[in-house]
Amino acid sequence: MPEFLLHNHEFIPLDKLLKITGLVESGGEAHQCIDAGEVKVNSETEFRRRNKLHSGDRVEFKGEKIEIR
Repeated sequence: MPEFLLHNHEFIPLDKLLKITGLVESGGEAHQCIDAGEVKVNSETEFRRRNKLHSGDRVEFKGEKIEIR
């Protein structure tokens, strides 16, 4: 499972993670995917666009899984 390193940050917003990792091309696309219920955080469908992801959280989207470290 690929990892995303926070690098001295406490958290990363869900929409920003999707954009930074290249899973979506824009913040608007990230918002649409989250609103449509296409993203899971820790195995639960997540609808909060700016949900704060912390170390240990796991994100699933379009068959990709990312663990936050």
